[in-house]
Amino acid sequence: MQRKKTKPVHVGSVVIGGGAPVVVQSMTNTDTRDVEQTLVQINDLASAGCEVVRLAVLDMDAADALKAIAASSPLPVIADIHFDYRLALRAVEQGIHGLRLNPGNIGARWKVQEVVKAVKERQIPIRIGVNAGSLEKEFLAKYGGPTAAGMVESALGHIRLLEDEGYDKIKVSLKASAVPLMVQAYRQMSECVDYPLHLGVTEAGTLRSGVVRSAVGIGALLSEGIGDTIRVSLTGNPVHEIPVALEILRVLGLRERSVDLISCPTCGRTQVDLAALAEKVDQRLSQLPPLDKPLKVAVMGCAVNGPGEAREADFGIAGGKGMGLLFRKGEIVANLSEEELLPALLQEIENYVLTHKKPGD
Repeated sequence: MQRKKTKPVHVGSVVIGGGAPVVVQSMTNTDTRDVEQTLVQINDLASAGCEVVRLAVLDMDAADALKAIAASSPLPVIADIHFDYRLALRAVEQGIHGLRLNPGNIGARWKVQEVVKAVKERQIPIRIGVNAGSLEKEFLAKYGGPTAAGMVESALGHIRLLEDEGYDKIKVSLKASAVPLMVQAYRQMSECVDYPLHLGVTEAGTLRSGVVRSAVGIGALLSEGIGDTIRVSLTGNPVHEIPVALEILRVLGLRERSVDLISCPTCGRTQVDLAALAEKVDQRLSQLPPLDKPLKVAVMGCAVNGPGEAREADFGIAGGKGMGLLFRKGEIVANLSEEELLPALLQEIENYVLTHKKPGD
């Protein structure tokens, strides 16, 4: 797909926009003042594949904690600031790599100027974030409620405040819990500016509903070439957001599929416990080290589609009545009992890892 070319900004060592790969973000849900626990969660996020992390900064104690966090974090740190410009200034002093701040919400123009002066000195980007649920009253009145046009107008107003001060290291988000509204807002914004866009469905929900909303909303925009960085917002542990975000990118071909599992949905022809087999294989694949060559595994329920799908895979299995077939590149290599299927497939995976594990990992 052809991605829209946007201006690049640097969040620490991570490039967002400008044709760089789409970046996966998340946000800690720890108390930022608790440095130890916050760093534990950041490290967990990094291990899952997160590339940038955002932290809530509620008061000066939280802002002061950013120094130790930013110094030890394996990921670039973005400080999330609302209303108080002094928190933004303190966060910048502590060595953070980005701000999430709406300049129109921090008061007088001189306050905006103070923040811009601080970020200019350190070349720190600012993300302007408009949420449908907290849209300014003037735009709610003008448009009769939260609308894409109102969200875009709000964002453009914040952007102008920074541009008027000669600052253009800007990212933009226009989030909503309603997917059609979110998609429409980003489409309109993409026509207005060439700043990188941070995609997300806010208040997406729990793992089940949140995954669907995020995949539909974020995926629709990415498939149109819109979006430079994403966050899948799920209620609960933010670490759960990362594999979902990465899978959205992989499905769209925006990330290399180093490991790909295909499995059939099952039907009346299935005569083995395919769901259990697929879950166990998926669990093992999720634990694999980086590979120097993509791996594709097929777990199929019967011989109708099984051989064909397995032909496209490095190896796989197709079930039968109390038995199954083991394939390599579409060729049958073994006829096994149901109990032998999983051990045989796992052994194929281990053999592949031995020959394709990246050096040093």
